Amino acid sequence: MGLFGKLFKGPEVDQEKSENNKKKMRALFDQVVENGAQYKLLACYTEDVRRFNYGLVHGSKSTIASLIVGWKEEDPTVVILPTVPDLSGCGDPLVYKKSEIEKAYREKMLDSLVIYPDKKGYTALKTFSWLDDENLYIYVDQEQEEKDFRDFFLNVYATK
Repeated sequence: MGLFGKLFKGPEVDQEKSENNKKKMRALFDQVVENGAQYKLLACYTEDVRRFNYGLVHGSKSTIASLIVGWKEEDPTVVILPTVPDLSGCGDPLVYKKSEIEKAYREKMLDSLVIYPDKKGYTALKTFSWLDDENLYIYVDQEQEEKDFRDFFLNVYATK
C-alpha cells in the first residue's frame, strides 16, 4: 500500500464501538417492537430541509433525525424507530406493511428510499455504510446491512 496510501486512507472504523452500538440498537428495537428479534436492523437517518427567504437573505436549515430501521422478508414489513445518535432512547415505532402502503420508491437525486404510507405524508430514509460524525449519526459500520436493506426495499417495496 505504501506510505502515501496509509496517510490518505482516511479515518478507520472503531469496530468495537460499532459492535457495541449494534447491540444497543438491537436492545432498543427488541424492547419496543413486538417480536423484534425477527427483524434485521440498519441505522438510517432522515433529513428535513426548510427553506427561508428574508428579502436579501436566502437559505435553508437542515434537521437530521437518526432512525433504527428493522425489516423482515416474510410478511414484508419495515419498522422505523426514531432514536438519537448515542442510542440513549427512542420514540414510538412506525410500522409499514407492504400491503398497507400507498407507494415506495428510490429517489436517485437525493439517494433516499421513500415510503408513502398514505397520500398525506411520507418518510425518506437515507442509508449509509459508515458515517464518522457521532453528533449527528449513529456510529456503526454496516456495509452488508445497507446492501441487504436496499435490495429488499427495491425488490419488495419499491413500485415500478
